[in-house]
Amino acid sequence: MPSTRQSPRRTLAAAVTLLALTAAAGCGADAGGRQATQLRYQGSVGQVTLPELAADLGYLGDVKLNWIGNVTGGPADIQATATGQTDFGGAFNGAIVKLQAANAPITAVVAYYGSDAQTFQGYYVLQDSPIRGPRDLIGKKVGMNTLGAHAEAVLKTWLAQGGLTPAEIAEVEPVALPPVNIEQSLRQHQIDVAVLGGVILDKAVAAGGVRTVFTDYELLGAFSGGSYVFRDDFITRNPETVRAFVSGVGKAIEWARTQPRETVVARLEAIIAKRGRNEDPSLVRYWKSSGVAGKGGLISDREFTTWIDWLAGSGELKGDRPKPADLYTNRFNEFASGGGGA
Repeated sequence: MPSTRQSPRRTLAAAVTLLALTAAAGCGADAGGRQATQLRYQGSVGQVTLPELAADLGYLGDVKLNWIGNVTGGPADIQATATGQTDFGGAFNGAIVKLQAANAPITAVVAYYGSDAQTFQGYYVLQDSPIRGPRDLIGKKVGMNTLGAHAEAVLKTWLAQGGLTPAEIAEVEPVALPPVNIEQSLRQHQIDVAVLGGVILDKAVAAGGVRTVFTDYELLGAFSGGSYVFRDDFITRNPETVRAFVSGVGKAIEWARTQPRETVVARLEAIIAKRGRNEDPSLVRYWKSSGVAGKGGLISDREFTTWIDWLAGSGELKGDRPKPADLYTNRFNEFASGGGGA
């Protein structure tokens, strides 16, 4: 490669810096020092995000959400935040590590999804599939919502723990598909393994004809897998807005954790009906839990060190490994000091 050509990391870093600076003039606190009261964000078709639930429950106070469209993958969501197209976004913690390593000025502030005994990401095959263990995936296609994020990281961790060499792991082909199409692609034999999570997983299992190969919960135990991020300049200008958002999301997590399942599902269905986006509400009827490990979405070092170690070991991180404390903060979360009462 010619030496005058920029590396992908430098190209991304330059784009992030330019667009974030451009966005800074039009977003956040105004010239009079008043903090932002509207937060632009991307949603998910047929599902209700924790900020949407928090807003409906009245936990965001004066902060309003401004939906600008939908997104299918976390990396794209946080890139939109880093470049100023949205005010917050959420992604797998490993994707946050990679984007920050590319000099994106973002900080994780609250966990929003994870895996536990009730809610997890599973790697599913058709009932009659010969695939049972890691070596059976060599030469096979694995469908997932996006590349370079949670599903791919967990898959490669499992393959490596199963004894596959880097060359053999490279022969397993991750395929990015819209989440709502992954089950259908498996049943139509377009992929060999489907990565399914949450309500999409439960709907597929309820339909029958599929079985699990492994789950991220079996592999790693209970953990929060992803976090919401804000740009650092936004946080500096709007600390109370960020505090209202983080604590509101934390309260929504605990509300959902303590309510009867039927109550939560009814609320999610009502939110979908009210927002009028012509969506199928059937997915939320399979809701079980957010899977978030920490109370109120508190983030722990472990939820970043796991993926820092994996990225470094796979050669995707160069130089010194980032410190978890530089990637996230709990200082805006009232649950950090034992608060959080709704």
